[in-house]
Amino acid sequence: MKLNNHSINRVLIVGGTHGNELIGVYSVKLFQQHPELIHRATFESLTLLANPQAVKAGRRYIDKDLNRCFLEENLEDGTLVNYEDLLAKNINHIYGQNGKYPVDFIVDLHSTTSNMGVTVLFDDDKQFNLQLAAYLNYLHPEIKIYSSGSSGRGKHGLRSRAKFAIGIEVGAIPQGVVNADLFLKTQSIVYATLDYLEFYNQNKLPNFSKSFTLYKYTKKIDYPHNENGEITAMIHPDLQFKDYEALAPGDPIFLTFNGETIAYTDALTYPVFVNEAAYYEQSTAMCFTQKHQITI
Repeated sequence: MKLNNHSINRVLIVGGTHGNELIGVYSVKLFQQHPELIHRATFESLTLLANPQAVKAGRRYIDKDLNRCFLEENLEDGTLVNYEDLLAKNINHIYGQNGKYPVDFIVDLHSTTSNMGVTVLFDDDKQFNLQLAAYLNYLHPEIKIYSSGSSGRGKHGLRSRAKFAIGIEVGAIPQGVVNADLFLKTQSIVYATLDYLEFYNQNKLPNFSKSFTLYKYTKKIDYPHNENGEITAMIHPDLQFKDYEALAPGDPIFLTFNGETIAYTDALTYPVFVNEAAYYEQSTAMCFTQKHQITI
């Protein structure tokens, strides 16, 4: 599939969208110190430490989650003046489609406290993205491919600023921690993605299997709460660290603080971002997905 000659002209590698996710932070710093690692002949590779004040503070954000600040109406709203809203406007002004250095592809680096392993995340199911997913899965069969689909990330996330984008999400890892194994795995997916874009521009894509498993977002669910808004249950031990594993009707999903098991009652699903620390404030205990076998 070719959009036009050398259709990928500029790539932006982003870390520190969330300031306490240090694998992305230190990956970007490495690439800034050694740009030859991300240099490819047919396109320009740029780097961005997206939220420097949050990185300095060791926090996810200062005023507001930066990865929820890129809705078009928010970018155009002059009354939004908190730190992350202004930061999003500046990022869009520089790298957005009408910006000073418009980027065709964004690689957004994240980590999670959930047991997501190495996940390659897309915000839509464009053919270009699916073919890249197949290539990465062919090289690294252990990775998971996740489509955020209707979650809204493709509209209000930083990745929405480019025509095409992926997120690389690795875990389980605590906030504010660097894990060497996950750091190296993140690097390997970044390099493989850049290689793919180079092959694509040169019209020299290698032969590879076009089949892979895709987990598509369906909805998010919250923890049980009492009338005061306090959570009354936690992730059941049988579900903890079981991201991407089947959750069937009757399986335990929550455990109340007084020891009562709450069973799952809906259709078969595959939870992801199970017990993600940053999602407590977003009223999200986990996200549900459907598992699809994709052949391009």
